[in-house]
Amino acid sequence: MPNPKRRHSKTRTAKRRTHDALSPVQLGQCPQCKEAKRPHQVCPNCGFYRGRQVKPVDDA
Repeated sequence: MPNPKRRHSKTRTAKRRTHDALSPVQLGQCPQCKEAKRPHQVCPNCGFYRGRQVKPVDDA
């Protein structure tokens, strides 16, 4: 297995790592309750997904 002969500079390492950052979570609007929710996920507030009640939600 080849090993590097010289050390990589901090600048070179930082240039490689510029694309490693995580992007923020995208949020959409629930059509039922108008709360923010992640796309393609059951709404944690009302329990609806694609116009149907999927998960029962306690009204506490």
